[in-house]
Amino acid sequence: MQRARKGDCLLLHYGTREDPGLAIIDGGPGQVYRPHLKPRLGQIRQARSIAPEAPLVVDLLMVSHIDDDHINGILEMTRELVLARDSHRPLSLKVRSFWHNSFDDLVGNSPEEILSAVTASFGAAALSGEPDLEGLDPAAAMVLASVAQGFRLRDDARKLNFRLNPESQGRLVMATPGSQPVDMGRGLTLTVAGPVQADLVALQKDHDAFLKARRNDKPAAASLAALTDNSVANLSSLVLLAGVEEKRILLTGDARSDKILKGLELTGLMKEGGTLHVDILKMPHHGSDRNVDPDFFQRITADHYVFSGNGEYGNPERATLQMLLDASLGRELTVHLTYPVREIDADRQEDWEKEQEKEKARQKKNPDVAVREDWSHGKHSLEAFFEDHEDFARKVSVVEGDAPHCIDLLEKVGF
Repeated sequence: MQRARKGDCLLLHYGTREDPGLAIIDGGPGQVYRPHLKPRLGQIRQARSIAPEAPLVVDLLMVSHIDDDHINGILEMTRELVLARDSHRPLSLKVRSFWHNSFDDLVGNSPEEILSAVTASFGAAALSGEPDLEGLDPAAAMVLASVAQGFRLRDDARKLNFRLNPESQGRLVMATPGSQPVDMGRGLTLTVAGPVQADLVALQKDHDAFLKARRNDKPAAASLAALTDNSVANLSSLVLLAGVEEKRILLTGDARSDKILKGLELTGLMKEGGTLHVDILKMPHHGSDRNVDPDFFQRITADHYVFSGNGEYGNPERATLQMLLDASLGRELTVHLTYPVREIDADRQEDWEKEQEKEKARQKKNPDVAVREDWSHGKHSLEAFFEDHEDFARKVSVVEGDAPHCIDLLEKVGF
């Protein structure tokens, strides 16, 4: 687990010491690649005694979905590789397989048509993540910025000759009825449990509505609402069950819990209405309580729960931890946080108060708009939650800033 601010950045080690495998799963937002991911890759190079002019082999590079807090760090990495290639310098990495569902493939339209429609409706600033564009809500602005990032990443991948989704013959990576495990070599298998085809069709319809509104010179902001984080991330996130021998890790991106359960049932990994136990569960959407419900924690259980998030946008949420606590009474488990609880709470409080100010501003225009209560340490902080539940607090493990945080299911990584 890497400290990835508000995002995800994970490394998966498998194989043996003599023949190791490595997967990079998401790269976090800005200010993650250089201070965290790049140095960690350097440690791995050193531990494997790789010569300076030789590349570190990355067997799988995966971007779970287009969202700045997952894709930006990978984009920084590929930019660096492209610059090295253009300068005729040795590349530090060799990527054997690149899993990424590009936005234009997801929605079935060309990049040129998508970008043209966006800039015609909202201007070029819409592709920079500018949150205050007239007629465009902040969530949609961030999605549009991520769309542009995805196009740049795809272009970088082509320049670097990355093989895009080779295990699915270059097509979209998605779940189908009875999906079979994909053999990635060295004992690792990946079973795709999301996105499912029906959800991708729904996403395509939402996007087509946006393009149709634009072509007919109608207001495009309303039709774009379906393409906010609530849609793109939830409907298109890659959900994978990784397995080596009897050990299993469920990777969920920012998918919503009902979509995860639906995909697991579709693929036969879980019986309809049944349960699944895994060794590690990467919590959906950084522990947001909008993406999970109590049923999810009853039906999917784990020995390790990974919460990536530093408190921005309120994640991880106290309500999510309460659901986990309620569902796991009497069971041994470990909760992994990427930042100390007090640091998370500081950002959670800041986000709470920012949202409260926005609600107050909206209430001035519309008295029916509700405004949240003032932040209360006792009622809203994670620190107070853990103080009230000391037994649960003892199950928390925090990623340190200067040491690798490895969850060892088989051999210890050792570096």
